[in-house]
Amino acid sequence: MPELPEVETTVKGLSVILNQKISNVKIHTSKLRFKIPNNIINILRYSKISNLRRIAKLIIIDLDTDYSLVIHLGMSGRLKTVNKSYKRIKHDHFVIYFLSGMILVYHDPRKFGFIDIIKTKDLQKQKYIFSLGVDALSPNLTAQMIFKKISKSEVPIKQILLNQKLIAGIGNIYASEILFDSKISPLTLGKDLEISLIMKLIMSIRKILKKAIKYGGSSIRDYRSTDGTLGNFQSNFKVYNKEGKKIGGDEVKKIVQYGRSTFYCPKLQNNK
Repeated sequence: MPELPEVETTVKGLSVILNQKISNVKIHTSKLRFKIPNNIINILRYSKISNLRRIAKLIIIDLDTDYSLVIHLGMSGRLKTVNKSYKRIKHDHFVIYFLSGMILVYHDPRKFGFIDIIKTKDLQKQKYIFSLGVDALSPNLTAQMIFKKISKSEVPIKQILLNQKLIAGIGNIYASEILFDSKISPLTLGKDLEISLIMKLIMSIRKILKKAIKYGGSSIRDYRSTDGTLGNFQSNFKVYNKEGKKIGGDEVKKIVQYGRSTFYCPKLQNNK
């Protein structure tokens, strides 16, 4: 958290800074997950925002100087756009000021996100990007490709969905929802998934993530969109955090897999 839908919602919310020129940058906390590069202020100052996009769970802000600002929201990070009356609050670590008077603030209580500045042409060379698998919403995510990767895997499908080196963008919350939608048990090993089930899984991946984006993501703890709006997809959760809820003659169970909570209905998610 934030996962792909929250990051996509954030990128859409950042459209207000597109084509705006940066006047100043202030770093209030230099060490997040990694140290913020020393040259970032000089590179950002007086540059213009030329493009906004997402790579997996990364926010990419392209500049007209052939550099790109890379932001990862970590566990609790968010970006917020505010006006001239902005007053810094606790956990506001990085602030970009625009000539228009608009201000972009990186806020992160746990400081597990990171901020980087990279030559745009070198983005794909960065370890945190080149090691990523296929984006969860990419048309390149096919049943044949997934089947080839997991046909001999002894790892449960829930953990496979969280493997960013295979499928990029899915986190713990949406993994439970995706598996419920596709009626696949989270305990099923990769090698036991027939290609017909993988096709159902991919359909559910796209369905759940697109619906979550439509609802502005999920606000469980810290997440808000850039203008402070809460996401609303949590009101559409079927199983996540619904332990004990009755669904179609079954009951939502909570188990722990690889240290992460999994919610599912054993009878309904029987791979049929």
